[in-house]
Amino acid sequence: MTDDSAQAESLLPYAQWTEEALRVVVADALDYAAHHGLPGEHHFYITFRTTFPGVAIPAHLKARYPQEMTIVLQHRFWDLKVDRAAGYFSVGLSFGGVPSILSVPFAALTAFADPQVKFGLRFQGGPDAPVVAEAAAEAPAEAPPEEAAAPARPQVVSLDAFRRKRD
Repeated sequence: MTDDSAQAESLLPYAQWTEEALRVVVADALDYAAHHGLPGEHHFYITFRTTFPGVAIPAHLKARYPQEMTIVLQHRFWDLKVDRAAGYFSVGLSFGGVPSILSVPFAALTAFADPQVKFGLRFQGGPDAPVVAEAAAEAPAEAPPEEAAAPARPQVVSLDAFRRKRD
């Protein structure tokens, strides 16, 4: 063994694979909610890039959120559908009393949180971007379920902290 403290550069895209696997966690959570509803006090904050290809939101929302938007799935949402084959979900929400259907590719996600259980994920996107998992989300103040709200800012934990160090 060498006394090399620097980690070897991987020729395999582990960061990309990890991020893709974490997006499956979001798909599983949404799929569960679509079929069974949200149990107990669980609710989801989902943040996505509105400029990402395939995102379909009404023009007034695109104008209001030109880069990124956070939606809250809690009490008032309908027609939640997950299409794993196509890689997106769709949901009905009201914004200022105006019903809207949003379609969002999983690849557009930048964050997902379930504050009830202090669970959160942050997505960087792209094959070269580092993967950052978030944990210990603080429960936010009561947010109106009809409006987009900023997610709680959980503590960021780098996956590097869990990797074995070479001696």
